[in-house]
Formats: sequence, structure tokens, C-alpha cells
Amino acid sequence: MYQLLKQIVRTGFKTEAAPDPDPELRLIASRLENAMLAILGRALVIRQIDAGSCNGCELEINALSNPYYNLEALGIKFTASPKHADMLLVTGPVAKNMETALLRAYECTPAPKLVVAVGDCGANGGIFGSSYASCGRVANVIPVDLVIPGCPPTPRALLQGILTAICAT
Repeated sequence: MYQLLKQIVRTGFKTEAAPDPDPELRLIASRLENAMLAILGRALVIRQIDAGSCNGCELEINALSNPYYNLEALGIKFTASPKHADMLLVTGPVAKNMETALLRAYECTPAPKLVVAVGDCGANGGIFGSSYASCGRVANVIPVDLVIPGCPPTPRALLQGILTAICAT
């Protein structure tokens, strides 16, 4: 134990420098915030639904909540209930077992509602396509307003897609 403490004192703190602010990302964020206030008059509430994905898209969606992207500061919140949501963010090809749950979530979401299919699987079924266990793309089950391509899409692409969906309404 003494050897380890001695090595820590000798080495000191070794951390990475904080990344420089990304001006393009800040521009996207300000446009998003202005569009939300102009259209909704309040914060955007998103219900994220995993319809059968590999969780790659979920990892990128979760990255939107980290301090670098800071989605909460923009007035975008995630909810556990589709009854409180303005937007459904659906990932993955729709598994047969999730078809009814996705339909119910869509029906529970109050109008006006936006549906965004995330990733290549949500856009066209990806490598899974349509089969005995998969309904394929999200648009095969519920109407989709916007598709964010990528496998998985980057957090920046997700932010741009959310902005596009809001501005299109």
C-alpha cells in the first residue's frame, strides 16, 4: 500500500484538458431552444422507446445528457410516460413483441406529436429487416415524421434531427 501511495504522490494528477467549446454545436443548440419556445412555448418532452435495438443508439441518446451536450439546459427533457411527451424517439427495428407496446405509446401521446425514427434500424430495419420476429422499420407500425440515419447516429446528428423535427412542424 505504501508503494502505491508513493507512486501516486510522485506521479501527480494526470487528467485531460477540457475540450474547447464547439461553436457549431452551440449554434445548433441556440436554434433548437429558439424553435422550441416559438413552436411549443415550453420545454420539449421526449419519450424514448427501444423497439428492439442493439442499444447503440441508446448510448448516443444518453450522451445527450452529459455535460458536453447538456440537453436539459436547452429545455429538452426525457419522460417515462408517453402521456407527457411531445415527441417519440424510437430506436431499433420494431420487434413483434414490441409492436403492441409501440402502438399503445403512440396512441397515448397527446397531439400534436412528433415521431422520430433513430438509426438505420429505425429507418429501414437495418440488418434485421422484416422477418418472423421483426416488423422492420418503425414506419411499418406507426407514422414517422423524421428519420435520423446512422449506425448509431452521433449525438450531434441526434440534436440536428430533433431541431429539424421541431422546425418542420
